[in-house]
Amino acid sequence: MKLNKFIIERQVSEFRADNGLSSSEPITLKSLLLKLNVLTIFRPLSENFSGMCLKDNSGHRFMLINSNQPRGRQHFTIAHELYHLFIEEKPTPHKCNPGHSKNKVEQYADMFASSLLMPEAGICQLIPEAELNTRNISIATILKLEHYFSVSRSALLYRLLNIGLITENTRSRLAEIGVKHSARCFGYDIALYEPANEGLVIGDFGEKARSLFDKEKISESHYMELLSKISINGTQENENSTRC
Repeated sequence: MKLNKFIIERQVSEFRADNGLSSSEPITLKSLLLKLNVLTIFRPLSENFSGMCLKDNSGHRFMLINSNQPRGRQHFTIAHELYHLFIEEKPTPHKCNPGHSKNKVEQYADMFASSLLMPEAGICQLIPEAELNTRNISIATILKLEHYFSVSRSALLYRLLNIGLITENTRSRLAEIGVKHSARCFGYDIALYEPANEGLVIGDFGEKARSLFDKEKISESHYMELLSKISINGTQENENSTRC
């Protein structure tokens, strides 16, 4: 497992470099998904279904994310799916619930997501030297880290544990602190810990549908049908809405 950990860290480093990201900065996932041309749709799903992804033989990539889960959890799921879409050699469609699988590939995807979202260099830059020396990370620092990297409390604590910055006892103690309550006490927005993005679509599906309509390769009714597949009502403004 240690060897695989080093391989995952190298894959993350190469992925960041390939996409113009430094080794320490946080990632704006919505921008990255647009850049990578991954059609991503957020929909309310069951509790044990965090997301899924597909890649066809032509290289088209699709991702489905559970909008019922907190924003920080969604970010981890997106990074997890990026492993399947860009790192795994022969990904197969399946339901993902990061952090809850004994399957090795799923564990590698979790390791990739953790390292991608929370690079060790970036973490160490934000932790006071005294806390680094004692491995006694304060709740104030925890909050700063999870908001800087836009991740859940659970994901951050396991990342700190796995890179040796906290002990299991410290992880357990910090995990017992109320997430939203602590955020409010330190003046942080709690949106990171709440469901979000229902109905959001990231990608050029609508652009391609519009191009086909403008070139008169599909009818207006077919165009509207395509938009309805991503829950966009193209007729809601007025009768000229398709001619903007």
